[in-house]
Amino acid sequence: MTDAENALWSKIRRKQLKGLQFHRQKVIGNYIVDFYCPKVKVVIECDGGQHYSKVGLKKDALRDDYLKSRGCKVLRFSSREVLKNMEGVLEVVFRNL
Repeated sequence: MTDAENALWSKIRRKQLKGLQFHRQKVIGNYIVDFYCPKVKVVIECDGGQHYSKVGLKKDALRDDYLKSRGCKVLRFSSREVLKNMEGVLEVVFRNL
């Protein structure tokens, strides 16, 4: 895991948010998501720089469409945002659980 993923994982694992269990590196269809809460079908992605290229944005849009078609809500945060504004990231996650 990246530094941002490790930092976020330390805040969401062991049912720390609303008592809900998250899994990391969860397979959903043909995709592996960073974090997944099955009870409320929330996916959390920590995106590094490659996600902001034209190709990366297109791949992410296809992936998000697939996940949404499976009933999932996708929350995306940049790695920088996770590292610099963890409290804000956790607030968004908390509101979406």
